[in-house]
Amino acid sequence: MDVLLGVLLGVVLTASALAVSRLAAPRRVLAPGEEGVRAALHAAAATLPHLRRGLTRESAGKAIGHLHALTQAEGVMIDAGGEVLATDGLPAAGDWLPESERVAVVNGPPPYGHTVVAPLIVQETRIGRLSAFYGPERRLRPEDTRVVSEVASLVSAQVELSFLAAQEERLAQAELRALRAQISPHFIYNALAAVANSIHTRPEEARELLTEFAEFTRYAFRGNRSYVTLADELHYVEKYLRLEQARFGDRLDVRVSVAPEVLTAVVPVLSMQPLVENAVRHGVESALGPCRIEILGADLDADVELTVRDGGAGMSADEAAAALAGRGAGIGLANVHARLQSTFGPEYGLEVESTPGAGTTVRMLVPKFRAGVRAA
Repeated sequence: MDVLLGVLLGVVLTASALAVSRLAAPRRVLAPGEEGVRAALHAAAATLPHLRRGLTRESAGKAIGHLHALTQAEGVMIDAGGEVLATDGLPAAGDWLPESERVAVVNGPPPYGHTVVAPLIVQETRIGRLSAFYGPERRLRPEDTRVVSEVASLVSAQVELSFLAAQEERLAQAELRALRAQISPHFIYNALAAVANSIHTRPEEARELLTEFAEFTRYAFRGNRSYVTLADELHYVEKYLRLEQARFGDRLDVRVSVAPEVLTAVVPVLSMQPLVENAVRHGVESALGPCRIEILGADLDADVELTVRDGGAGMSADEAAAALAGRGAGIGLANVHARLQSTFGPEYGLEVESTPGAGTTVRMLVPKFRAGVRAA
C-alpha cells in the first residue's frame, strides 16, 4: 500500500507538471507559474476522493471534469467494459476508438479529430480507457500524449487503491468469521454448562447468566460491524468473564484497571476477548489453585497499550512465537494480530511474553485515533 501511495504521488506530480504548460498555454486565459501549478495540483487532487471508491458511473462522473482540466483537451471520456461511464466537453465517442494495452493516437471523425486513447490498467489488467479529443484543427504534440498517459496512470493508481482496500476489508471479514467459528463451540458449551449447573440450586443466578450469554453472543456474532470502541469491547469482555466465573468460582480472580481516557479508542470487534479467553483456557484451567487475570489499559499519548496477564502455567518462548504466528492449537492470537496490523499498520499488533511456571502476558498496541476507522 505504501509503495502504491508513493507511485500515486509521483503520478500526480508528473501529471501536474506536464499539465502546467497546458494550463498556461495562450489559447486559454490562465495564470502562469504558481497559479498554473496550483490549478493542476488541485485538479489532480480533486479526483482522489471519487476514484478511491472504485471506477463506477458515479465516481467517473464526479472526476471527469477535473481530468478534463488536466488534459486541456476539447473533450474527454472514460469507458469500461463496453460502457461509457462519463464524458465532458464532447458527447460520447463511437466504436472507432482502438482497444489497446498501450497509448494510441488516432484521427477520429468530426468533432473529435486528433485523439489520444490511454488504457486504464489495474492489477496488470486493462479495465477501461481514458480518451482525450483535441479536435480536427489541433496539431498534437508529444507532450499531449504524455499528459493523457500520466492522467490515465493517475486514474489507474487510484482505482487500484480502491481494489486493495476492498481486498483488505474482505480479508478482515474472513478472519473475523474464522475467529467466530473457533469461539462458538468451545464457549457455548462451557457457558451453557455453567447455566445448567446452577439452574436448580440458584435459578435467579441461572437467569442472569442466560441474559449475559445472550448479550455476549449477540455481540460476538453480529455481522454488520468490524470496529467498536474499547469501552464496548471491555463491556462484553466483562460479560464473558461473568460466565467463566460461574464455572470456576473462586479459582478465577479478575482485576481490571483501564485509564478512562483510552476508552474511546476504536479497536476491531473481538480483539480483547480472545486474549482474555486464552488467559482463562491456558491460565485458569491449567492452574491447581486460584489464578489471577489482569486486564490493563495505559495511555501512551498517541497510542494505547492494552495488557492481558495471567498467572498460569506459562509456556516457552518458542511456543509463544508459534501461538502468535498461528501455528498453535488455536487461531485466536494470530487472528487478532493479523487484523490489528491490517487495520493500523505493522507498527501495531500483539506481543507475547511467557515463562514456564510464571504465566503469560499479551500486550496489544493500538492508536488512539486512525482516520477512516470508526466504531459502528
